[in-house]
Amino acid sequence: MIKSVVSKEYQELQKEIVTLQEKWKLQLNPDIIKFHLDQAAMEVGVPAAAFTSIDFQISLFLQWIEEVSGLLITHHPELASELAGIATLLNEETLNRWIEEAFVFNQGYFAAFAKEHGLPEWSPQFLAETALRPYLQLTAEKIQDQVNRAVPGAGCPVCGEPVRLATLDQDGKKIIHCPRCLAHWTARRLECSHCGNEDHQTTYFLEIEGDATSKIQVCEQCNGYIKIVDTRQYITKPSIALLDLNSIHLDMVAQENGYFSSGLKKETN
Repeated sequence: MIKSVVSKEYQELQKEIVTLQEKWKLQLNPDIIKFHLDQAAMEVGVPAAAFTSIDFQISLFLQWIEEVSGLLITHHPELASELAGIATLLNEETLNRWIEEAFVFNQGYFAAFAKEHGLPEWSPQFLAETALRPYLQLTAEKIQDQVNRAVPGAGCPVCGEPVRLATLDQDGKKIIHCPRCLAHWTARRLECSHCGNEDHQTTYFLEIEGDATSKIQVCEQCNGYIKIVDTRQYITKPSIALLDLNSIHLDMVAQENGYFSSGLKKETN
């Protein structure tokens, strides 16, 4: 198995973050999530989260942000001066805005917030997303039995995250996993998750030298790709979030070859 390009230190940090998120999720009452699902809209790719009402506990959300900030400082003491006072910037109105913008991946908003307050550019979105995921994961748990497939190009049917990771189950079936909310669903072996192409001449697999467990499925129709990891060969299976992280070398290979994690629709006359 190829050695991960992610440092041991960062892997350890991510393991601790995943452990925190699992602990946080247990603090949530499942009844805070109410569904108003629109099956017709979901069948054309609108994620279930768009029809979900979540009663966020703002004080708890702030507590989680403080906890993960503390964890980051423990691992990287040089961040202390920049992150230690971040909680003082977050009143109820701002926290609600963070939740809204994290939901829709609004990188521009968080970059502007970081610039305005002298924070590392990556930090506001990272903190908001980290604290949001337990809610998304609980949402996925409650709806998982209704998640059978995804509309190509629409991303995760629960949270809308672009599709990028699949595993093979014991029968060799391709199972797509969302590292964000942990939803999962089956997919056709050759189907492109970004445009639905199933032509074996234009969607195929790139083998990775030195990595017997992984390959990259690419599509020439939309220039999209997903990573496929055969976890049947793993003695201990990592969490999906860590599997996504530790397979980042596949993302690098795909992107170096001109493929994209969300695909690019090609214009037709």
